[in-house]
Amino acid sequence: MKKNRIVFFILIVTALVSCKKVISVNLNGVSPKIVILGKVTNAAGPYNVTISTTVNFSQSNNYPPVSGATVIISDDKGMVDTLTETTQGNYSTHSFWQGQPGNTYTMIVSLSGVDYKAVSTMPQQIMLDSIGFQQDSRGRNKNVVEAVAYFQDTPGISNYYQFTETINSKPLDKTLIFDDRFSDGKYIILPLFTDSSYMKSGDAVSLSMYCIDKNTFQYLNELQQLVDGNPFNQATPANPDSNISGGALGYFSAHTTQTKQAIVKF
Repeated sequence: MKKNRIVFFILIVTALVSCKKVISVNLNGVSPKIVILGKVTNAAGPYNVTISTTVNFSQSNNYPPVSGATVIISDDKGMVDTLTETTQGNYSTHSFWQGQPGNTYTMIVSLSGVDYKAVSTMPQQIMLDSIGFQQDSRGRNKNVVEAVAYFQDTPGISNYYQFTETINSKPLDKTLIFDDRFSDGKYIILPLFTDSSYMKSGDAVSLSMYCIDKNTFQYLNELQQLVDGNPFNQATPANPDSNISGGALGYFSAHTTQTKQAIVKF
């Protein structure tokens, strides 16, 4: 099945979980646009910002990197870092600082006389207690193995989560997002309905949990609607709302990260 080609980050996050609103479809081609993807985490840096341009859906699946931008990340505690372009279109922070939960981070990208700006506040970290596995029957009684995340949601605040998995060091294409609208303050046992159909006994599984902010969750949620809502559409889709001002696509996220490993046993 041919993928929609208007934005390359659709290929990065191919399936998430949640539903919110219908994404409209634009049947016309569009001019190339700047795509910015950036992050800051509570793990040790350096952190990366990538800049590229989109291509029309009718063109080859090649997304040109963009060089020559000035990229600055700062926080509300006085830290300022001007990133270095390490490879074409890839900009990296320096290793003398580390993201902190509760801090608000601002990214400014200056390119060809235009400033693109995004702000993200890193949530407090919620600890991933452990991971487990369960078997689930799908289709013709086919048993698939799914990872299960166990963690305690913090009560009284809105929490947003993202999960990614690797099997035997190979990342899964799919990821999952979750919010606590219906489980605020509860102990959560969350099966990860990702593409884990190839998981089997003896596999080494690595599960990462990210505490993300509301804007990032909304972006990923809309992206999921776009992908799931038009699985066979080869026309140019509308794009998710970005938290980056200035007309760029993509998003900037300050989030916590934690990873646990386990061996599948049945």
